[in-house]
Amino acid sequence: MTQSATPALEISGLHAWYGESHILHDVNLSVNQGEVVTLLGRNGAGRTTTLRSIMGLTGTRKGSIRINGVESIGLSTHKIPHLSVGYCPEERGIFSSLSTEENLLLPPVLRGGGTPMSIDEIYGMFPNLLERKASQGTRLSGGEQQMLAVARILRTGARLLLLDEISEGLAPVIVQTLARMILTLKAKGYTIVMVEQNFRFAAPLADRFYVMEHGQIVERFAASELEEKMPVLNELLGV
Repeated sequence: MTQSATPALEISGLHAWYGESHILHDVNLSVNQGEVVTLLGRNGAGRTTTLRSIMGLTGTRKGSIRINGVESIGLSTHKIPHLSVGYCPEERGIFSSLSTEENLLLPPVLRGGGTPMSIDEIYGMFPNLLERKASQGTRLSGGEQQMLAVARILRTGARLLLLDEISEGLAPVIVQTLARMILTLKAKGYTIVMVEQNFRFAAPLADRFYVMEHGQIVERFAASELEEKMPVLNELLGV
């Protein structure tokens, strides 16, 4: 697959605050079209804040965030998804009073997005959701809720996916399903930025890695360099 010359995501000199708290300090990263990139780091390193900053969900932001070549730092939060970006937060946000299928049918199609994934395609990728399509959100397992949270984004037509700790606290069999999902989406040309604590989940999936510490990028390397970077990762992450 030929990569576009325009990065899917390009962040330059990003600073972000929650109130008076200065969380991100001069963050610089880029993600090419069709890449899977993982943000590694300990809790509190600024990884989730980086994703939230991309979506305009922090307080003050300064710097540059270009999504598919469009500068988004000054855009209203509700306009950012229309640059074909979808965010799956750690808390998932499933509507508990709605069924699985109603949750899937809820999101609007993004004006600037690609072709939304059909319900049938989603059920093909997640057979569990087909089995539970009439079940209320509250009756789904944690793993099923996580699948539904990702599937709901795919219904919008977003092509840049921001996934925050999607493997956290889930059974190994569900984690394997999510890993297969990442590989399937990559094969379809989606671009994925993952925040992950589970290094063993992320390591085989990502093309490149960024490591954050104290709100800054302290390491960046390709998957081919992973073995030689393990001593550094052990020191930074305790993997």
